[in-house]
Amino acid sequence: MDEFSQKNGKRIIDSKFKKELEEVYDVIKSINLKKFRTKKSKEKTMIGRMLYNPRQLNLAYDKEFAKRKWKHGVRIKLPLGHGAFREMDFVKNKLGVEVQFGKYAFMAYNVSAKMTIFHNHKIINAGVEIVPMKKMADEMSTGVSYFEQIKWDLQNRGVADIDIPVLILGIA
Repeated sequence: MDEFSQKNGKRIIDSKFKKELEEVYDVIKSINLKKFRTKKSKEKTMIGRMLYNPRQLNLAYDKEFAKRKWKHGVRIKLPLGHGAFREMDFVKNKLGVEVQFGKYAFMAYNVSAKMTIFHNHKIINAGVEIVPMKKMADEMSTGVSYFEQIKWDLQNRGVADIDIPVLILGIA
């Protein structure tokens, strides 16, 4: 596992959300990633290869966070009609957690926009983003984002006034 701290995320989360952060680490440690190489690739560049299954991984995270009494699927309704909303994967005591095994745009959106929105609505004060390391992303469908990408982007983007403390955790 590797970590990247945006806007003093590690220090702030360690001091204000110590118990919750320990639970996040426990969740990560409790999931045996090897059990989730169940997706048989149909992609031209890796036909027949067994890859990590993001749906099954997400379900495993759902189960483990639920065991620890985290709220799942916390929503903000948008005033746009048609049931529009934004959703945070997990929230406990004002710490938000997003688990992202998808495309890069979602990872950047979670850290740079969604967590700020949830902070502005007084739902979270800080966030944790759990993402695969490059080594793990190479064993997933093409186009999956990874820790090293978001770390580089955030380092080169810098910190904005609206950003909140976020800890990015790369797993493999």
